[in-house]
Amino acid sequence: MTRETDISGTDTAGIETSDAARARAANLAAGDLARKNRRIAVAVLGAVAMMTGASYAAVPLYELFCQVTGYGGTTQRADAPTGTIIDRTITVRFDGNVNSALPWSFGPQQRSITLRMGESRQTAYVATNRSAAPTVGTSVFNVTPFEAGIYFNKLECFCFTEQPLAAGESVEMPVVFFVDPAMDDDKSLKHVREITLSYTFYPAKGPETPVAAAPAVTPDPSNRM
Repeated sequence: MTRETDISGTDTAGIETSDAARARAANLAAGDLARKNRRIAVAVLGAVAMMTGASYAAVPLYELFCQVTGYGGTTQRADAPTGTIIDRTITVRFDGNVNSALPWSFGPQQRSITLRMGESRQTAYVATNRSAAPTVGTSVFNVTPFEAGIYFNKLECFCFTEQPLAAGESVEMPVVFFVDPAMDDDKSLKHVREITLSYTFYPAKGPETPVAAAPAVTPDPSNRM
């Protein structure tokens, strides 16, 4: 077979073959890049969907996680005080926060209480719905320093329960607590003089609006046989 050359003696068939190969390689590379971009887009959209769904499940999942692991200064629940009160005192400070998606104001009535270990005390937080529509919130909490959480006991608390508020409504939410005197025996906490109890409210899914009952249908006498 005769090969074509240009006037300079260059093999034009070889040039065309080389150009075609480069074009095919470029097309393959472009196809790979497009597929990678599609995979990335699908992954990002999936992550957004998962995060949206997780926002509704975050509070119950947080509660389960904390109950199982004791993570993040999770406090203890008690039915009654230990019955032992010692002389060592501890100051408990109270902090309140609201997620930006919930149109509430929320905070403690008292900023701090100083009490003896083993002594039970009561305080309260106040929440107000600042919007013009009913809303529902639910709270999570922790204690700092985290290591003190195991000794901080709550006899009454509003955490992890849904709190509905009508437009402009306020509610007072009590907390009854004590600090276990066993904390005094924990050498790693001998230096601790203050504990902070912090709550954060998040929006909760409100109750679904019931579907109105369908009106009763009166049979048409003309359809009777």
